Amino acid sequence: DERQSQALQLKVNLLTSLHEESVLHVELLNGTPEKQPIWPITYPSPNGPPNLMPFSCLLPDTRIADYYYEERLYTLRCVLYLLTYFQDERHPYRGEYSKCVDRLEKELVSNYRKQFEALFRAEAPTWETHGNLMSEHQVCRWFVQCLREQALILEIIFLYYAYFEMAPEDFLAFARIFKEQGFGRRQTNRHLIDETMDALVDSIGYFSTLILVEGMDIDFLHKCALEERVEQHQFANARELCQEVDKLFLTLGDIPHHAPALLAWALLRHTLSLDESSHLVRRLGTTAIQQNAFQHMTRLLKALGSGGSNLILTRTRCIFLVNYSCSVFINRLFLLLQHLIDVVCEVLAAPSLAELFWETERTVGLRIVLDNNCGMFPHSMAPLLQLLTALASDKSTAKKVYNFLDKLSCYTVFYKHRPPDVLSHEDETLWRRQAPKLLYPLGSGQANLRMPQGVLGQVMPAGQGYLVRWEYSYSSWTVFTCEIEMLLHVVSTVDVIHHCQRVKPIINLVHKIISTDWSITDCLLPITSRLYMLLQRLTSVMNPPMELIASCVNCLTVLATRMPAKVWADLQHTGFLPFSAAPITGFAQSISTEGMHAGNYGNLLMSIERPHGEYTVTMAFLRLVTTLVKWQLGSTQNSGLTPCVLFVLKEMLPSYHKWRYNTYGLREQIGCLILELIHAILNLSPEGVSSPSLQSLCIHSLANTEAGQAVINIMAIGVDTIDMVMAAHGGSEGPGQTLTQMIKLAFSVTNNVIRLKPPSELVSPLEQSLTQHGAHGNNLIAVLAKYIYHTHDPALPRLAIQLLKRLATVAPMSVYACLGGDAAAIRDAFLNRLQSKTEDMRIKVMILEFLTVAVETQPGLIELFLNLEVKDGTVGSKEFILGEWSCLQVVLELIDSKQQGKYWCPPLLHRAAIAFLHALWQDRRDSAMTVLRYKDRFWENLTTVLFGTLPVPSDITETSVLETCAFIMKIICLEIYNVVRGSLDQSLKHTLKRFHDNKRYEYWSEYIRSLVTHMAEVEGEGVSTVVEYQMLISAWRMLLILATSYVRTLLWKRRAWLPFYRVSLLVPSSIPCLRVGSMLETGPSSFFIVVQVCNILEPLGQILESLSQAAQHLVEGTKGKIFSSIITVLHIKPLKINDCPQYHQLLLTVCETVQDEAIVLLDQTHRALSTGDPGLVDDKDSMETDCPPRTQHRDQKDGVCVLALFLAKELCEMDQEGDQLYLITRKIPVLLTMFSTLELSLRVKQNLHFAEASLHLLLTLAKTAQGAGAVAGAGVLQSICLQLLSVYQFSTNGAAQTLGTARKSQDAPSWLGVYCLSMSLMERLLKTLRYNFLPEALDFVGVHQERILKCLDAVRKVQSLACLEEADHTVGFILQLSNFIKEWRFHLPHLLRDVQVNLCYLCQTCTFLLHSRKVLQHYLQVKNGDTLPTTVLPQEPKSAQPPTKEQGLEQEKEELEQRALLKVQASLLRILSKTLAALRNFTPDVCQILQDQSLDLAEYDMLFVLSFTTPAFDSDMAPSFGTLLTTVNVTLNMQEGIDKKKEPLSLNVGPLTSSEETKALKSLLVFTMENCLYVLISQAVRYLKDPSVHPRDKQRMKQELSSELSTLLSSISRYSRRGAPCSPAGAKSVSSMLKSGSEGQEPLLQLVHAFVRQIQR
Repeated sequence: DERQSQALQLKVNLLTSLHEESVLHVELLNGTPEKQPIWPITYPSPNGPPNLMPFSCLLPDTRIADYYYEERLYTLRCVLYLLTYFQDERHPYRGEYSKCVDRLEKELVSNYRKQFEALFRAEAPTWETHGNLMSEHQVCRWFVQCLREQALILEIIFLYYAYFEMAPEDFLAFARIFKEQGFGRRQTNRHLIDETMDALVDSIGYFSTLILVEGMDIDFLHKCALEERVEQHQFANARELCQEVDKLFLTLGDIPHHAPALLAWALLRHTLSLDESSHLVRRLGTTAIQQNAFQHMTRLLKALGSGGSNLILTRTRCIFLVNYSCSVFINRLFLLLQHLIDVVCEVLAAPSLAELFWETERTVGLRIVLDNNCGMFPHSMAPLLQLLTALASDKSTAKKVYNFLDKLSCYTVFYKHRPPDVLSHEDETLWRRQAPKLLYPLGSGQANLRMPQGVLGQVMPAGQGYLVRWEYSYSSWTVFTCEIEMLLHVVSTVDVIHHCQRVKPIINLVHKIISTDWSITDCLLPITSRLYMLLQRLTSVMNPPMELIASCVNCLTVLATRMPAKVWADLQHTGFLPFSAAPITGFAQSISTEGMHAGNYGNLLMSIERPHGEYTVTMAFLRLVTTLVKWQLGSTQNSGLTPCVLFVLKEMLPSYHKWRYNTYGLREQIGCLILELIHAILNLSPEGVSSPSLQSLCIHSLANTEAGQAVINIMAIGVDTIDMVMAAHGGSEGPGQTLTQMIKLAFSVTNNVIRLKPPSELVSPLEQSLTQHGAHGNNLIAVLAKYIYHTHDPALPRLAIQLLKRLATVAPMSVYACLGGDAAAIRDAFLNRLQSKTEDMRIKVMILEFLTVAVETQPGLIELFLNLEVKDGTVGSKEFILGEWSCLQVVLELIDSKQQGKYWCPPLLHRAAIAFLHALWQDRRDSAMTVLRYKDRFWENLTTVLFGTLPVPSDITETSVLETCAFIMKIICLEIYNVVRGSLDQSLKHTLKRFHDNKRYEYWSEYIRSLVTHMAEVEGEGVSTVVEYQMLISAWRMLLILATSYVRTLLWKRRAWLPFYRVSLLVPSSIPCLRVGSMLETGPSSFFIVVQVCNILEPLGQILESLSQAAQHLVEGTKGKIFSSIITVLHIKPLKINDCPQYHQLLLTVCETVQDEAIVLLDQTHRALSTGDPGLVDDKDSMETDCPPRTQHRDQKDGVCVLALFLAKELCEMDQEGDQLYLITRKIPVLLTMFSTLELSLRVKQNLHFAEASLHLLLTLAKTAQGAGAVAGAGVLQSICLQLLSVYQFSTNGAAQTLGTARKSQDAPSWLGVYCLSMSLMERLLKTLRYNFLPEALDFVGVHQERILKCLDAVRKVQSLACLEEADHTVGFILQLSNFIKEWRFHLPHLLRDVQVNLCYLCQTCTFLLHSRKVLQHYLQVKNGDTLPTTVLPQEPKSAQPPTKEQGLEQEKEELEQRALLKVQASLLRILSKTLAALRNFTPDVCQILQDQSLDLAEYDMLFVLSFTTPAFDSDMAPSFGTLLTTVNVTLNMQEGIDKKKEPLSLNVGPLTSSEETKALKSLLVFTMENCLYVLISQAVRYLKDPSVHPRDKQRMKQELSSELSTLLSSISRYSRRGAPCSPAGAKSVSSMLKSGSEGQEPLLQLVHAFVRQIQR
């Protein structure tokens, strides 16, 4: 696309500007004489580039020497890279590379030849010449570097002459050099060569040979010979030089590297002078054959195939040599046929060469070899099949191979004796078959070949027998089928080994063909269908053929990629794979491996492969299982793979590194295959996977068993070991590449396990091993961090950093502490890679993401990376500057507006830098923020993107730009919100003013509108950018919310952003738009004031209706946001039903949602109880393991179900009659469903948020008669009464423990709160329905009587807010039930008496605690330790710096304690008022007892004893009249305190803030005093009329009451005359209520006066 083309042009321009400097650098290092070499420009030298020392000078500093050596090698590799691609038309930089090569071409070979000679002639340094630091190890390192450079120089020369012709003189010069050096084996310092250097020495020899062969130009020589123009060859006119070469080659020794060169020179001399040099050619050819030329070429190709970069070119040169050799010397090469085929197979691995082979004439070159092998088929089957297997390299050649074998014309058979059914010619050279003949002794009905009568056969001598070539046309595929059948027949005989040798190449050929061209698979069904029987029988013989078994498994692996179900079904009958004898029914059974068997494969591993150290079957098995796992997504057969996976996890992964291995690198290959299997399982899609899933098994095993430790051991290999392997094998390919891949897989697997592991309070062994600290940085965290030094594969350090990022997030440990003394060096390495312009962009992004996470979770580490230094070094100074190694330096460069658009700062990297800055602001890193604020052009650079013009949403290709804008907006919001007004940086103010002046508010509002509209248009087209869209919209919304409070700062105007909200009401109701629209609706509340509420509810209702028709799993989060928005709207302005036309439809939709969500929650709870598994959903992931959060449980405080219940509550409050919900409940059984879920939730103590929200809704419904009737009729008592027992039945220490420690915050959801809400619901239903609900209320109080009594008694022991809250709800319910005292006494007489006694004691307790303020404070501080409830703590922003003065801390503590005390006093007052109101119902009516002489006093108990002492906090002192008199005095004192403004008590904790609050408090006090006086008078008259009371006691009571009440009335009179109320609003009410006198007296006070006068008589 256009963006990619721009990036490509940018890189081309860069290369154009830099290629001159690069070429100069290469020239200097390669030894151009005009200038002295210089240090590479990448070396961090502060004093400029010094002169480069000669190679023979050893650098004393090991690290500098390593760097120097690597720079030399990388420079050579750069030249090699240029020569590789400078003529490649497909390479985007071909033109620039070509210019570089043109510049280097003139003296490149001569300079490199001189360097090569100098290298192999150089004397090794010694301690005598270079000092005492010259150890043997240093000398070996020097010599290894010498060998590496020699090999690279020869590879460059070889590649150079592949494109440019070699002059004969140069050929002679190279031949002399190579002879002198012995093709690498006669090094001057050959005494230093050990076994670790053999590969480098062989590499030198290989390239020496290739250079000589390339110099002869055999391909051109062959063409000249075919076209009879050999005189055009460069050696045709150099006879003298050829003679010199002849003499030189004749004197070569017997080194194997000589053989290909001798063979090539023999071909050249044979072609150029057929007669003159026949003796020479014969001698050279014989020597080449004796020195195994073809075997040497096979070894050459295999060696370069594992580590060379120009393998195709090497294969091409070898095939030219072999092809021409076959054309010239074919008759002499038949004795070396197998060696010839081996080298041909290595050569033909390249597809282009295989295609070239088929285009060759049948009488030329290698086609002769093919035809010769066809003539021996099927007697000698292996050579032909080996050759054809190599030729099937792509689809076209695979079809040619299949067709070739499908039509063969000769059938060769060996006979020891002449068969009787043939006629022989006189000279025994020709046979004729007299009768038809079945060629294989197989039974009827099986595949076979029938040779017809009259077929002629040519007889060839074959020692002790006859070799007959029958002229018979047939398909070799039928022959292959018959061979397999024969093997199955003789599997238990001694002939099995011979037949296995014949079948193995057949299976290899089939595997190659079906791997290359799947379309041929159906034609090969007769063979592939017999593979299962082969596996079953061959794996059970005494000496199983391991290579043949591995070939069969490899074939099945290919078949499993297309038809996994069939392969799996047939494999289950073979007994090859591990299996379970019984069906796997649960997770515990799977983990225990009970009833599982290792299968035939397990037996092969333990009895054959491990003792012998060869693992072909194991590698095939691992590939097969991995393929089955990957291709069986959604099938039910994954459970059958459980034994296979467990076998790998328990028997292979923990111990594979201890096995015996015969081949170097095989251990790493098996480790890679094991980890690939686990990685595939962890990335399985959760859809369709049966339980227990393979994923859960892997996660559990890796987290809790030895398998996890094995993975950790792989990660702990470390970068040093990788570098050693790389150095030993000369590059990143080969064993080093395998080792790197294994470690990368270990990183990815560990990352996935941590991400997918179910949350648990227990730390798994895997997590413990990952985070444990070691001494001196010797721990895994330090090893992971040091992978930053790895340079060969950028994915390895990236994955290591990704794992560090995850560990820093989830693990409770300090990364900085784990790094120890290496922390600074590792930081420098991180920053070096971060600031490098040529570094892999994904590494830099990952580093910034790691630092972003560290801002919040790793304070020590982020301080290390911030590297802030005190300005001027002043002690105690708070001014900081950036240190030399501060990551902020790099971040500032990345956000620089001048850097944007450059190739080294792509949008993704810019986004990561901005995200890091956002993390600093989010976590309030004040020091770093201060330094950044005062950097020049910081705010300008930061906000550059906001002032630009983004592409229209339909043209956006890089969505990270949207995230960048979102982070910038959030940074601005945080800065404005946290900084004190008026202290904003002037640069930021200027930027905000420019934002306003440039009409960016209007631009971004319009852009958001177009963004949401675009989402609606592309609905269903697979757009995956919804997250980025939502992030930008959320940030813009945040900016607008802030703008409503900081209008002057942000220069905000409402009209600028109304389109932003209007779009949410106008876009089509597509799923993505509904999600974004829900976000838009949760904007600033000022918007809802501007726009009428009804106009908002209508589109919100339409969105809800659309959501109900969409797939629920796609819109759950959106529904929740819509519900939240509607709740917000309803809170802003109370509405009635008539104000909302869509009320009925909205309520119906919400009720339907409640019903659906309740059903889902019910099923989810049942499933969790049955399986014990929370049912968390797994996420799909790839090697990069940063993914979105996991799916959460349904019962969340902001979940759809809970929000729907609260919205239903708000809607029901609008319906004052309760008619609407009653009609809806007749349509859908929402209450029954909700009660079923509530019943289960209470019983198992799950789904707390749902239970609380449900009870809130029921409380609202119970306000109206119809609503209460519906709730009661639906069976509310049956759903919650008995189930509530489980809420508190686990308490072992009564109410005191439960109530005192249940929770710290009244606002936080808790099961105690659910119990309290249930109590309030019973109260509300009884109040509304009265006698219709009385039986249920009595049942409820009967079931929970023990809890109720303990609650009333607990206030004396525990004064926590939780305890007081429950007591408040309990007394409220008792108050309602006290209105039905007769029915209560009839059904529960004992409980009634107990409740009355406890209420009296509760009244005494509350009175004492309110009267004795200091005692209450002492109990709060000492006894409970609950002085500072969380609800009392002020919710203030996070302080930037803690206070420094002790007085401030003490003052703040005292203030908080005072607020806690006031909170408890308010609760006690509410409890006291309700207690006295209930006691009023338990005592006779005053008017009735005074006037009705026939009142039955036995119906009313005497509640208070005849005593007038002040109540004490003692359980042995019974409540008395003194308690009631003290209560009146307490309430009166509180009223005086309000008027005197003595830190007055507030119902909402804290000082009174309004006249309404003051009025409410005074009303409560008056209500309490009235009820107290009423109970006092009623109980006094009850005593006076009771005949059982002694007259002396009655007289004493009259005297005491007369005195106390007179004193009380006098106090009230003085109070009313003395002080004015605290507010004008309260003046009238208080003075009118409490003024004493004959006018305006309250009836109750008149009654008290009358009562006093009466008892004084």
